Amino acid sequence: MTNSEPGLRPFRIDIPQSQLDDLKTRLAGTRWPQELPGVGWSRGVPLGYLREVADYWRTGYDWRVHEAALNRYPQYLTTIDGQNLHLLHVPSPEPDATPLLLLHGWPGSVVDFLDVIEPLSGTFHLVIPSLPGFGFSTPLAGPGMNTARIARILNELMARLGYDRYGVHGYDWGAWIGADVGRQDPQRVAGVHVTALVTVPVGADGEMDGLSEADQQRWQRMQNFNDGYLQCNAKRPQTVGYALTDSPAGQLAWIVEKFKELTDPQEGLPEDSIDRDRILTDVSIYWLTGTAASAAQIYYEEFSAHPPAVYRRSTVPTGVLVSGHDVTIRPWAERDHHVVHWTDLGRGGHFLAMETPGLLVDDIRTFFRELR
Repeated sequence: MTNSEPGLRPFRIDIPQSQLDDLKTRLAGTRWPQELPGVGWSRGVPLGYLREVADYWRTGYDWRVHEAALNRYPQYLTTIDGQNLHLLHVPSPEPDATPLLLLHGWPGSVVDFLDVIEPLSGTFHLVIPSLPGFGFSTPLAGPGMNTARIARILNELMARLGYDRYGVHGYDWGAWIGADVGRQDPQRVAGVHVTALVTVPVGADGEMDGLSEADQQRWQRMQNFNDGYLQCNAKRPQTVGYALTDSPAGQLAWIVEKFKELTDPQEGLPEDSIDRDRILTDVSIYWLTGTAASAAQIYYEEFSAHPPAVYRRSTVPTGVLVSGHDVTIRPWAERDHHVVHWTDLGRGGHFLAMETPGLLVDDIRTFFRELR
């Protein structure tokens, strides 16, 4: 494997200063809505909190510092199936290391994995793409960019890099896509490790019988979850995108609410679980690349464009890491995946690579070591 394979073009993030100046100008001129007294977070992000974070984004946060941190790692652009694809590629110093594809979700980005690159790169050659429509993997090639098509693109990416046998880790959409990567090419995919795996009932007789107390609680949480963002993304991604692409305060609110709801403890503020600068780097990538609408299209493709797909059970060995926030139900996971490794953390939130990177690294290493 080399980084000089045909079709790979070296890339470096270099946001024009005019864009950063425009961001500060827009934040300073934000038109703020009124707020009902005493409602806290129950109806969305509180005005006082968002104004304070937006002010820090404008006056305290330094994009250039975090741009330089990303640029420490080799980055490339390539085009597969008409789709522009951005990736970090960090080879291990160990020549016999296992290649590992790391896949983010929404509202995430390659930034999610910054804390696990160094510890994992001692054991794995790391390939960390921006999913199509996210970050620098733009523009979206067109309609039809669903999880199956993205998986085909990623399989081709690994072939283009010269990797004949590799593993996958993903969370959120990355878990969904990662499972498809394995289904499509089980001869080359050694194993798939997932967190934040969503499992759902399919209407089979007896599927609700015998669920453990923990699984029953997870099913209840899944039913009670406020999926307003999902409905907007899945049904009108373009319409939502106008507001988020025009207002940085709007983009900030749309994402920071998910960090509030999906981190552990949920009662705390997002920055109690994840460094505020890391959250703002993630938000900044969405803003500076103007990808609010394109990143939401995957919801439309999977939930609105076609009837729900019927997936065949994966034959690839699968490891499942369940955080205290996840709603993964074990019998349903085992129905859909060849689960050979299961870890129930009992703590942590949706964004384990940022919240508890050490625990995630340990479980990934354990899973792939067990496969060997």
